[in-house]
Amino acid sequence: MSDKAPWITYRPELKVLDCTIRDGGLINGHRFDDGFVRAVYRACDAAGVDYMEIGYKNSPEAFPREKYGPWRHCKEDDLLRIVGDHKAKGSAMKLAAMADASKSDCETDIIPADQSPLSMIRVAFYAHQVPEAVEMIGHAHAMGYETTANLMAVSNISETEIDTVLEAIAATPASTMVIVDSFGHLYREQIDMLYNRYTKALEGTGKEIGIHAHNNLQLAFANTIEAIILGCNRVDSTIFGFGRGAGNCHTELLLGFLRNPKFNLRPILEVIQDHFLDLRRRIEWGPLVPYNITGQMNAHPRAAIEWRAGETPDDFLGFYDKLVAD
Repeated sequence: MSDKAPWITYRPELKVLDCTIRDGGLINGHRFDDGFVRAVYRACDAAGVDYMEIGYKNSPEAFPREKYGPWRHCKEDDLLRIVGDHKAKGSAMKLAAMADASKSDCETDIIPADQSPLSMIRVAFYAHQVPEAVEMIGHAHAMGYETTANLMAVSNISETEIDTVLEAIAATPASTMVIVDSFGHLYREQIDMLYNRYTKALEGTGKEIGIHAHNNLQLAFANTIEAIILGCNRVDSTIFGFGRGAGNCHTELLLGFLRNPKFNLRPILEVIQDHFLDLRRRIEWGPLVPYNITGQMNAHPRAAIEWRAGETPDDFLGFYDKLVAD
């Protein structure tokens, strides 16, 4: 008789996307050295992560090269310098990049998939940008990429607006519609509502539902688990929770929770020890009181980030009073 508990199981169809470089790069303008990006790439690959989002496919006109690092643009020459001929290696992990509506020149920046190490383009947009997002998804799909639709700041729009977006996305070739808690404001009940709303609107389209959680209320991991329980098969995370402000759901926590034997936690722990501990001494991220306050107030974390960079970063009461007054 097996000595393993029968209720410990896993869903093989559930896929993990690590967005450490893309999301974490929002802290430092995506100015990572090649050694760091290569270490994250190798760790994700060795750990059995399904997708690695290596950066943005955004325009150098919107994000000048003298101010932003290469992972804001993900030009193919830069990608090849890090990952080599990734597709020819036979890795099960696929590479992804995010393209922002109004900040990406898709016609120029997104080349045919068979000429790029990338396999997925994730289109990020706000509700008022849905027509542009639909066009971007269509173009990326025509270029041979798997695509996703990432509606940002969903906690800040009405249910009617959400329904309008879902109706438009249902007709696109996007494989996944992602619940994005941009401000780290959502509770379990809201995750439930959004998952059910997304599922009903996209019924019959074959689209998966995804979750991208931020940790302002220290609920990113819990909300990701809730989405998984409901049926989400596409989940986002970052190594050591690395991400702007309060950060994200931790990859190391998520892989341990999922219990899929294809995942190997050791490479993630190794890259944390060898690279992220030192990075943490130089760059601040993770749950702090100002980020918790913005999460409670359903506000963008930029105000907290600016406060932490000011003269009185630990004046939490002053920050709270300022946000209430504004």
